[in-house]
Order: sequence, then structure tokens, then C-alpha cells
Amino acid sequence: MNHIFSFFILGGIAAAAVSGKIDIVTTAAMTAAGSAVQRAIALIGIVGLWMGIARVAEKSGLIDRLSHVIAPLFSWLFPSIPKNHPALGCILMNLSANILGFGNAATPFGLKAMQELQKLNNDPDTASEAMCTFLAINTSSVTLIPTTLIALRASAGSKNPSEIVGTVLFATTCSTITAIISDMIIRNLYRRRKYN
Repeated sequence: MNHIFSFFILGGIAAAAVSGKIDIVTTAAMTAAGSAVQRAIALIGIVGLWMGIARVAEKSGLIDRLSHVIAPLFSWLFPSIPKNHPALGCILMNLSANILGFGNAATPFGLKAMQELQKLNNDPDTASEAMCTFLAINTSSVTLIPTTLIALRASAGSKNPSEIVGTVLFATTCSTITAIISDMIIRNLYRRRKYN
């Protein structure tokens, strides 16, 4: 991947130099850098807010209560994870952050969930079924409110930054259903191949 991006950057600079428009590359680089900093600052508040809410939810025991409420769904999706295992709380927080569109805030919970799932893994060199299921759902996660996208659209000057909510909800619901079905099919194929 690094080679591909290096090729694009060097190719663009070479093309600009050959055509005599190297000043456009310099101007674009400076403009893009400034825009990136402005957007990053705008996102700090959103990520900070969610991380604070997540910390309060964790300390107040809300995560444990929510884990009990959605335990039937989790026991169906993750049959190998014991009840009340710390991995369930981490998975819950990760999925909650993704559902609310805070992808950056979801990452630490995803990493912690994988660490907890690794403790349950009998073969440390191979991803467990629970790890694969979590990764599939995390990657395709349903998003009710794409907060980060709305913030990015607002910072870019969109007249109606929240108009994408319905489309994002539909697309992510389809992707999550597809991920769950695909995970189940591949899991069953793997089990058959393993035990035959």
C-alpha cells in the first residue's frame, strides 16, 4: 500500500513538473494540509465527548446492564464467549460507538475486545470464530447517526450535512446483514472442512 501511494505522489509531482505546473502541487499541498488540521480540530470535540460518555457509562455500570439486555443477541452471534465476560462489554462499547458514527472512538474498544477474545482463543496463531464474527460486524457496522461524517460535511461547508442519515442507515444495515450471513456460511464451511 505504501508503494502505491508513493507512486501516486511521485507520479503527480513528475507530471506537474513535466507540464510546468509545479506551483499548483505546492499550493494544493499547503491548502490540503491546512484543511486537514481544521477538520482534525473539529473532530477532537466529537471524539472527546464520546470518550467521556463511554467512560461514564463504564463507571456507572451501564455497560454491564446493556450487556445483560442484549445478551440473547450476543449469545447467538458469539456462542463461544461466556456470559459476563469482559469481551462482551468491549464489543458492546465498540458497536455502540460505531452505531453512533464515532468510528475513531470505537477503535480503542475494538482493540480491547480483540485482546479479551485472544484470552479465550485456544489457538493463539489463528483468529477464533468470535474474532472473525466481531471483525465482520465491526467493519460493516450499522450506523444510526453518522456523527463523524456529519461533522466533516459541516466543516466542509455543506448546506445540509445531515441529509445522508437515511442513506447511511440503509447502506450499513445491508452491509451488516450481509456480513453476518457471510460469516455464518464461512464458519459452517470451515467447521465441515475441519471435522471431515
